[in-house]
Amino acid sequence: MIGNRLKSLGLAGLFLVAIPAAASAQPFDFPPAAAGDTAALSRAMPGLAERVIAVYKEGDRDRYLDNLFRLQTVAGRYAEADKTLTSLRELRRTADPRMSPATNVQYQIYARAKAAEAAGKPFEEAFRQAFRETLGPLDDRTSALVMRALGVDPFVLQLDLSQALERQKAKSAISLADALGLIRAYQVERAYESIAPLAAPLIAEDDQRRYVIDRDLQVRTPEGATVCVMVVRPRAASGRLTALLNFTIYANPVTLLSEARRTASNGYAGVEGLTRGKGCSPDAPVPYEHDGTDAAAVIDWISRQAWSDGRVGMYGGSYEGFTQWAAAKHMPKALKALMPSVTVAPGIDVPMEGNVFQSFVYSWPFYAATGKGLDDKANNDRARWRKLNRDWYTSGRSYRSLDKIDGTPNPLFDRWLEHPSYDDYWQRMIPFGKEFAKIDIPVLTTTGYYDGGMIGALYYLAEHYKHDPHAEHYLVIGPYDHVSGQRGTARLLGGWVENLNGYQLDAAARLDLGELRYQWFNHVFKGGPKPALLKDRINYEVMGADEWKHAPSLDAMGNRSLKLHLSSARSGDMYRLSEEKPPGDSFLSQRMDFADRSDVDRISPGGGIVDKDLDTWGSLAFVSDPFPKPTEVSGLFSGELDFKANKKDLDVWIGLYERMPSGEYFQLSTYMARASYAKDRSHRQLLTPGKRQQLPFKSGRLTSRKFAAGSRLVVLLGIPKDAGTQINYGTGKDVSDESIADAKEPLQIEWYGDSFIVVPVWR
Repeated sequence: MIGNRLKSLGLAGLFLVAIPAAASAQPFDFPPAAAGDTAALSRAMPGLAERVIAVYKEGDRDRYLDNLFRLQTVAGRYAEADKTLTSLRELRRTADPRMSPATNVQYQIYARAKAAEAAGKPFEEAFRQAFRETLGPLDDRTSALVMRALGVDPFVLQLDLSQALERQKAKSAISLADALGLIRAYQVERAYESIAPLAAPLIAEDDQRRYVIDRDLQVRTPEGATVCVMVVRPRAASGRLTALLNFTIYANPVTLLSEARRTASNGYAGVEGLTRGKGCSPDAPVPYEHDGTDAAAVIDWISRQAWSDGRVGMYGGSYEGFTQWAAAKHMPKALKALMPSVTVAPGIDVPMEGNVFQSFVYSWPFYAATGKGLDDKANNDRARWRKLNRDWYTSGRSYRSLDKIDGTPNPLFDRWLEHPSYDDYWQRMIPFGKEFAKIDIPVLTTTGYYDGGMIGALYYLAEHYKHDPHAEHYLVIGPYDHVSGQRGTARLLGGWVENLNGYQLDAAARLDLGELRYQWFNHVFKGGPKPALLKDRINYEVMGADEWKHAPSLDAMGNRSLKLHLSSARSGDMYRLSEEKPPGDSFLSQRMDFADRSDVDRISPGGGIVDKDLDTWGSLAFVSDPFPKPTEVSGLFSGELDFKANKKDLDVWIGLYERMPSGEYFQLSTYMARASYAKDRSHRQLLTPGKRQQLPFKSGRLTSRKFAAGSRLVVLLGIPKDAGTQINYGTGKDVSDESIADAKEPLQIEWYGDSFIVVPVWR
C-alpha cells in the first residue's frame, strides 16, 4: 500500500518526455515480431520512420524539429538530420543561450559520421574526424556539457527502449504518439551503441588539451584512514583556484570525471572525494559513519595545495548532499559555501522514515558499499528484491530476518536495525542540535515536491534556521523528483522534462540546476550577482499557477490556515472533512489484521501524481466541501490525531490529495510515523492500550498547488501494511524482532472527531 503510494516520490525516468499525437493519423502497421527480435526491429524501424515523416505535423516548432531529426536519423537521412539539428540549435539559442550550443551535439557528430559512411568512408574514421571537427572549436563549458551527455549509462537507454517495445508486444499497429516515442528511444539507444566504443579515447584526447587531471590521489585522514581523490583543473587557468568538492560514495569513474570536468570548465578546481574504502582507498567501505571527518580532512588537504586559494565549496545530491552537512558538522576552516540537493539525512529519512524502516534501502549496501566501485548487477536485480520482499511478507518472519531469507549477509543493514531511535549512532553523522549554529556559511538547498529525500533536505533547513535565525540559507523547490531535484528539468539528452509521473509540468518549472550551481558559487566566490531565482529564503513553484513565489520562511508560504476535522459523517463514498468540530464523542473504527497476507499480490490502482483512481485500501478517506474559488495550498500540513487503540504501538500514514472537478486525483503530500516516536524520534513512548490519547503531527513533505474552483481536499488516514515496509505488530517490543506470531488480535482503532488536519493556504 505505502510503497505503491510513495513510488512517485522516488526516482523517476531520466528521459521521460511527453510526446503528444501532433497530427491525427491512422495507426501505422508495425510487425509484432519487431517488439521481441533485434533483427526484425532493425528492419522495421527505417520504414516506420519514413511513414511518420510523411504525416507528422506539430504546432510547436521546437518539438517538431526535435522529433524530426530523430525520424530522419532512423530513416537513414543523415544529411537532412544534420541540417535539422542546426536549425533546432538556432531556434533554442535565444531561449536558452547557455545550453543550446551543447544540446544534441553528440547526435550531430553521429549524423555526420553516418553520412560520410554512406559516401564510402569507414564509420570509425568518419566518427573520429567529425568528433574532432565538431568538439575542437567549442569553449570549455560547452564541451564539458557535451562530454557529460556522452557519459550516459547505456543500461538506462536500453531500459527506455525495452519499455517502449513492451508497449508494442502482441500488437500489429502503432499510434503516431507511440511511434514517436519508440523512434526516439530507438534513435538514442542505437546512436549510443555506435558512439560508446569510439568516444572514450577521443574524450581523453580532448581532456588532455583542456585540463590537468590528477587521478587516484590518496589523502590520509587524522584517524589514519585513506580517502581517494581526483582533481581536475583548467589548463588555461592563471593563479590559484577556488575548489568545488563533490564527496561521494558513488565511485563511477565516468560520472566523477564528468562532474569535475564541468566544474573545471567553469573556472574552478573540480575535486571528487570518495567515501573511505572506495576507489583507490585500501580501507573497507563504510558508508555514513566517517564521511564527515573524512570530507573535512580532504577540505584541509585542498587548502594546502599549491593551486588552491584556500577556499572550498561543496555540492551534490542525495548521499552527496548528506556529506556536505556531515563535513559542515566539523566546519573546517576552508569550507565557505554549500549547495546540497535532495539531501538524505541518516536516521531521519534513510533507512527509516518516521522511525519506520523502508525495505527499498535493503539492497543499497550491496550496490554501494561492498567493493571499490559500484555493483550495478545487484542494483539492477529487481527480480531478486521483489522476491525478497514477497518472501518476507508471506513468511511472517521478523524484519531482522531479511538477510537470512535473501541468503546473503547484510551486516550494514543489520547494524542500522540496531538503532530504531534517532540515537547517538545517527546523531554523530550530521549536525545535531546547537551544532547547526556553528554553520555560518551560505547554503543553497534544492529539492522537489516528489523527491524521496525532501524530508532530509527540509530537516537540515529547519534545524539551521532554528539554531541560527539569521542563517543565509536559501531553498529552491518545485515539482521535481529525486533526479530532477538535483539536476533540474533540463534533460541530459536535450530538451526539457515535460511530464513527471502523469503530471504535465508548468512551463515555469523548467529549471537547469546545473547552471544554477555555478551562478550560486560565482555569487559566493567571485562577486557575481545573486541568482535571480533567489528573491527570498524560500523560493517555490506553485503547481497549476505556472509561477514562482518567494517567502521569508516555510510558515510564510501561507497566510491562512484551514483547520478540518475528521468527521464520521458521510460525504458521498468518503467521510467528511468538516470545518466544525463534530458534536459529542463520535468516532470511526478502523481494523487491521496483520496476520492476513492474502493481499500480497494486490495491485494498487494509480500511483502517479495525477490519477483517475485513488488507492484507499487500508485507509479511511475524508473529503472537504468544494472550494468556491481558486485557492493556493502552500506549505507543510499538520494536525492532531485523537484516538484509542488496543495495542502498545502502531504506525500511521496520511496522504493529502486534490480531487479535481474532472474527478481525477492530484497527489500533494504524505506523512508517515511510528506513534511511539511521533513526539520524539530519539525516545520511544509506548501507547497505553484502551486509553484515549492525542498524537500531534507535522508533515516533512512540502507542497504548493493552486486548486481550481470546485476542487476538494481529500485526506487518507491509513495503517502501513505491505511487502515493502516494516510491520509494527504493536507489542511494544523492538519492531524488527516482531513476527506474525505477534499479530494475535487485529489492531483496532477508534478515531475521534477531535482529530483534525491543518492545511496552509494563501488567499
